[in-house]
Amino acid sequence: MTCAVADATASPAPRARPAAQQAAADPWQLLAAGETEAASRLFTQALVRNPRSAPLHLGLGVAAFVERRDADARTALSRALELDADLAVARRVLGLVLYRLGELDAAIAAYDVLVAATPDDAASVESLARWQREASARDRMTITAGSSFNLSFEGPPDGEIATRARESMERATTRIGQVLSAYPLTPIHVVLYTSEQFRDITRAPQWAGGAYDGTIRVPVRNALLNEAELDRVLAHEFTHALIRSLAPRGVPVWLDEGLATALEQADWDATDQAAPAVAVPLGVLAGSFGRFDEAQARAAYAMSAFAARRLLEEAGGFAVANLLRDLAAGEAFAEAFEHRIQQSLSEFEASVLRR
Repeated sequence: MTCAVADATASPAPRARPAAQQAAADPWQLLAAGETEAASRLFTQALVRNPRSAPLHLGLGVAAFVERRDADARTALSRALELDADLAVARRVLGLVLYRLGELDAAIAAYDVLVAATPDDAASVESLARWQREASARDRMTITAGSSFNLSFEGPPDGEIATRARESMERATTRIGQVLSAYPLTPIHVVLYTSEQFRDITRAPQWAGGAYDGTIRVPVRNALLNEAELDRVLAHEFTHALIRSLAPRGVPVWLDEGLATALEQADWDATDQAAPAVAVPLGVLAGSFGRFDEAQARAAYAMSAFAARRLLEEAGGFAVANLLRDLAAGEAFAEAFEHRIQQSLSEFEASVLRR
């Protein structure tokens, strides 16, 4: 959870009520505990009684942000700021929402106001400076369109790389779309960076070869030396983008990263099915891999890819895509998994650990 969201979920200490009653009555506590759907219901009910409460709109917006319902988050947070322009935390989260929506200029405008009002907010100052550098790089770029994506690159010097990247993205779109029987509903944004730009803008771990945060971001200055690596990274990040389009929330990281890794190769179904050297329970791999060092990340990706290939082989890509759609509809992962994969999550995990 970002600092902005953590700040937003803080609520006054409750008075002498049992913990269960406190949580049931206080949407802020539910939000802090990760019970975003229940918190959203309570915020919505409270807004019926008090529609001009900026804090209630803030809470509703933060819940939507956490659930990746970004359009709803923007509406609620904008309303909070209409009612109270000095509500700094609403502007912080709104900037994050706008950035995730790909509205970089609007995110910068929001943080310009925020930083002017809270110059000691070091995290917001740093984010604003980084976004401004990203905008400067973007403004120098050339944009070309593919069948389901827009590709940005730094003009003539990277023209050959861009041509290869565009061809690679077209292949990935067709191939991975056929595996999952699903295609992006809106164009995916792809940006080609130098290595320095990529690290500065994404803050990705050193071992990361690409990133997806609503935009596919890839460092490609050495791509002409290793076209296969360019294909691998773009296919990996395209899979993330496709997964996000099917399920903006609720996808455990092992499934997200596992599918992306399994589908990197055109002959994914012929990929070596040898079990990974380290058996890691899938529950351990539900959260971000960014906390791992390089060796741990390799083990996490290997185990996740092994599990994802097993899913694709046993249930098929269409069932996996429907599982993702169920998550988007708000179903719990274990229930959606059993419905679509026709075995319980615990049974599947046990079979994967037995390898």
